[in-house]
Amino acid sequence: MMVERREGARMSPTHRDSFGKTINRDHSVILAHAVPLLTILLGSLTPILPIIASGPVMPPFGFMFLLAWRIVRPGLMPPWIGLPLGAFDDLFSGQPFGNAILLWSVAMLAMDAIEARFPWRSFWQDWATASGMIAAYLVLGAIVAGGNFEPQRFLLLIPQLAFSILLFPIVGRIVAFFDRVRLFRIKVIG
Repeated sequence: MMVERREGARMSPTHRDSFGKTINRDHSVILAHAVPLLTILLGSLTPILPIIASGPVMPPFGFMFLLAWRIVRPGLMPPWIGLPLGAFDDLFSGQPFGNAILLWSVAMLAMDAIEARFPWRSFWQDWATASGMIAAYLVLGAIVAGGNFEPQRFLLLIPQLAFSILLFPIVGRIVAFFDRVRLFRIKVIG
């Protein structure tokens, strides 16, 4: 008895089962957990770039990446992650130690409260939320770091604040790209 072989009956190399797993390929646990943390840590290292300016210009990239990851993947990082990531940011930002620890932790708790209150948000609401958080972060950071509390000094924050708010959607797109990288399937042996 001869078995007839049908064309296309074999499984293709890109065949996926119901769990999203392909033949001998699966998500990497290391990539899934390390990529978000590494992008935030690399964003926190941007203050050591050799950029010379007469006022604050560089956006707080570490904080912006933290907010973007929280918006793109709400349940990915626990609320307490602001403490260790903020401590790392404090080492390189030039702010007094504890500034980013407090503000990042409060921002994570505030994002949890916003997520519970408004579970379905649009792009504009996410951008407005991130803009408010970035503005509060910059103003409170200036209050903590500055010796003299003069309203004229806050005018120096306007370029940094505007640049940060306008750059946030691009940071969100970068995070979305790294989210796809994070979920990349690699070859599994065994």
